[in-house]
Amino acid sequence: MAKSLFVCQSCGAEHRKWMGQCPDCNGWNSITEQVIDGVAAKAAGKGRVLNTSSITDISSEHCPRRSTLIEEFDRVLGGGLVQGSAVLIGGDPGIGKSTLLLQAASKLAGAGTVLYITGEESVQQVNLRGQRIGAMHQSLQLASACELESMLATIDKVRPSAVIIDSIQTTVSNRLTSAPGTVSQVRDCSAALIQHAKKCGHALILVGHVTKDGALAGPRVLEHMVDAVIYFEGDRGHAHRILRAVKNRFGPAGEIGVFEMTDAGLIGIRDASRMFLAERARDVPGSVVLACMEGTRPLLVEVQALIAPTVYATPKRSAVGVDGGRVAMLTAVLERRVGLPLSQHDVYINIAGGARIAEPAVDLAVLLAMLSAFQERPVPAEVAVFGEVGLTGEVRPVGQPEARAREAANLGFSRILLPKENHERVQKADIIANMRADAQIPIALIPVRQLADAAQMLFG
Repeated sequence: MAKSLFVCQSCGAEHRKWMGQCPDCNGWNSITEQVIDGVAAKAAGKGRVLNTSSITDISSEHCPRRSTLIEEFDRVLGGGLVQGSAVLIGGDPGIGKSTLLLQAASKLAGAGTVLYITGEESVQQVNLRGQRIGAMHQSLQLASACELESMLATIDKVRPSAVIIDSIQTTVSNRLTSAPGTVSQVRDCSAALIQHAKKCGHALILVGHVTKDGALAGPRVLEHMVDAVIYFEGDRGHAHRILRAVKNRFGPAGEIGVFEMTDAGLIGIRDASRMFLAERARDVPGSVVLACMEGTRPLLVEVQALIAPTVYATPKRSAVGVDGGRVAMLTAVLERRVGLPLSQHDVYINIAGGARIAEPAVDLAVLLAMLSAFQERPVPAEVAVFGEVGLTGEVRPVGQPEARAREAANLGFSRILLPKENHERVQKADIIANMRADAQIPIALIPVRQLADAAQMLFG
């Protein structure tokens, strides 16, 4: 006799009755009823003894990486696709996930058969997009299917070197009676595809939908099952897209790749710092250049601030591209430690170009931009800054200061404002010696211990 179970579509928790709010993840209206078939439990038996090997005797030479021939994509993957790995890619609708994967599939097909299975489009639609972006190759095999068992049978027949499933939310298994996209379908279909990829040795790429909050839809366990989780970020008002690895078992997490969306598909941008600073207005109050790190990649972005008298009882603290709570905290630090009267002013912070910065090294740039905007005094155009700021106004050191300073020097910035504790490391790095002969410029390092010292250095 069939029984019903109530399952949360956000966290996968199972309940005996329906509730408006899931007690496990506190999600509202996420619990749905699913019918389960009663099956006999497997008889318990004695397990077999597994073969073990010393970690020093195991060779990884038979698991080489396969380059996608898209430099920015390879950077995020850690050097290329690893044989037998599973990669999950998520992003907003229309951000470019299918376009990038079709481009990568066409290039990977040059070294072996690639199977692209779509559950949201017909093969004719994929062909039209492939013609538009020039992603056509004889070894790129297309199929349109949603049934898991048919996918596995096709993979066994074709024996591809890489498989792309677009998307995992449309995949269903005949063994389950639940609807497509539910927790049980996504979990079981993903597990079957990943296990099959490990067994056969082909690389597997899964496309995942995202929720309104921007998180990957489906059970959280899905992100634990795969080897890499990659998010596609971008603002529809800008042509560039950012590919960010939030988890990677075969490379550094947090690495990003920068692309530009064109009529011919996505084009990788190697010099991303120059792109983010291309339209920077010089000698304008409220603008500061930040030297930040995204994974192992140094990046220069423009931090903008605008301060205006408020018309509300409570002044606004708004931020785009940086955490709003952190901006509110830094506003309080600026008011108490430097003495700026901001209690009657609205504060707006923006990271130009649509970039999103999460590291604390953005603190000093945000504070100096706010100070510049309030005093209507521009920060010198040749200055780049980085540093974390504490609640007492102290400027704390950040990681990889040498890479930050080197990137700033390569783009022509001659003065670098940095934490005192990072000063010696940057000096030892000998940035000038590593620069091109035609690009060498005198570099002035300005170490600071307190926020008040930084304000004094720039504004007197």
